Amino acid sequence: MERLNRKSANISTAYPERIIQFGEGNFLRAFVDWMVYNMNQKADFNSSVVVVQPLPNGMIDMLNEQDGLYHVNLQGLDKGETVNSIELIDVISRSLNPYTQFEEYLKLAEQPEMRFVFSNTTEAGIAFDEECKLDDAPANSYPGKLTQLLYHRFKTFNGAADKGLLIFPCELIFHNGTELKKTIQQYIELWSLGADFQNWFETACGVYSTLVDRIVPGYPRNTINEILEKIQLEDRLVVQAEIFHLFVIEAPKSVAKEFPADKAGLNVLFVPDEKPYHERKVTLLNGPHTVLAPVGYLAGLNIVKECLRDEVMSKFVYMIMYKELIETLDLSKSELKKFADDVVERFNNPFVHHLLISIMLNSFPKFKTRDLPGLKKYLDRKGELPSGIVLGLAAIITYYKGGKRGNTDIVLNDDKAIVDLLKILWSLNDIEVVAKGVLAAEFIWDENLNAIPGLTEKLTFYLRLIQEFGMKEAVRSIVSKRFSLSVKVDFELPQIVE
Repeated sequence: MERLNRKSANISTAYPERIIQFGEGNFLRAFVDWMVYNMNQKADFNSSVVVVQPLPNGMIDMLNEQDGLYHVNLQGLDKGETVNSIELIDVISRSLNPYTQFEEYLKLAEQPEMRFVFSNTTEAGIAFDEECKLDDAPANSYPGKLTQLLYHRFKTFNGAADKGLLIFPCELIFHNGTELKKTIQQYIELWSLGADFQNWFETACGVYSTLVDRIVPGYPRNTINEILEKIQLEDRLVVQAEIFHLFVIEAPKSVAKEFPADKAGLNVLFVPDEKPYHERKVTLLNGPHTVLAPVGYLAGLNIVKECLRDEVMSKFVYMIMYKELIETLDLSKSELKKFADDVVERFNNPFVHHLLISIMLNSFPKFKTRDLPGLKKYLDRKGELPSGIVLGLAAIITYYKGGKRGNTDIVLNDDKAIVDLLKILWSLNDIEVVAKGVLAAEFIWDENLNAIPGLTEKLTFYLRLIQEFGMKEAVRSIVSKRFSLSVKVDFELPQIVE
């Protein structure tokens, strides 16, 4: 089979280089570069990407061997319809390693048409390293490299206001743009780059916080032979991703005009404040995952999509999402429902086998950041505790009791202090003591949760319910209103797609 390159793929189109991308990994290629491809095809964006390898070792040699070409395999459900598509992405013009091609890297700043910078250098990538120097070739940190590039551009074009760059970090940290801008300013001060450059950076450039959302499993080892048979070319950089995508950018409308994602039908939102969308994702995607995993696992299920196809568990999922967590957010109900519908479709993706047991790692810290804020807000707004979320906490505590599920040992792979605490509490054979002890653990919660009205009693009740009747019956009792401590389930369940 012939190797994929521009000759073998019969690709002759060359777009102007307008984008610098720090990172060559699966996510950026299946997210940003895929978007650029769609904008080129549908919105006359007319742009190509130069990839910069952020670390000394990486994948740019493989990219260059394929002339920057690769295929994206999107899989999932779109409005109930199964999608399994393959597209050839042709937007990467070349890839550079600044550790061996520093002069060529700096010359990117001399190209007048350059306008955008994207990055995904892991959460640790946006960090200040005071050991970095302006004359390093290159600076070791990503913000250091970017500051070198910006300073060279400033000098090349004599501080021209129209030669600034628009910078979109895609690292998975809250307010990533704010953090990156702060770090660049630290380098400007450390390297004494002057007030004129500082002013140019502040006025001509923009650094924008973003929220990115797409599951990207990466290279499809299990199905690669089928894919290669379809494309009839040897592609070593095929990347697999779910069909869902969301890119939220905290930037003014003028920036949106330059990045015409809407004209390409992409799920890209330019908003004045990224925080509500960050909260929406954490609450409606990560929050249900955290409580669903122990409930589903102790009910005898193994993967997320099984829960969506189980009569009892599906009602529990919809209850915590549509009747509880969605009530704690401040965006419009129609917008929240649309996002929740998308999450349900993602959970039900027939191509993804997301093990519940893999979600269980660090369950208590996850509950603290993803579900506890919603529990408090629900109580504040509704005057009662959300039963599904409290049952989720009871399920986590029950899971940490250890022992067996059927014939399988429950292996606790978590913070030793938490595991030790639960072991001691469960050994006392008093469920109320277990509930009070967990809620009082300030090293987990940074507060004593027994102070939340009614939580100790409700948690104790659900722990007893699980111990006496089992997890499946405990869930059934909530969604069928058989016990006094329950919620009404008066909403229509979305159809489960088999």
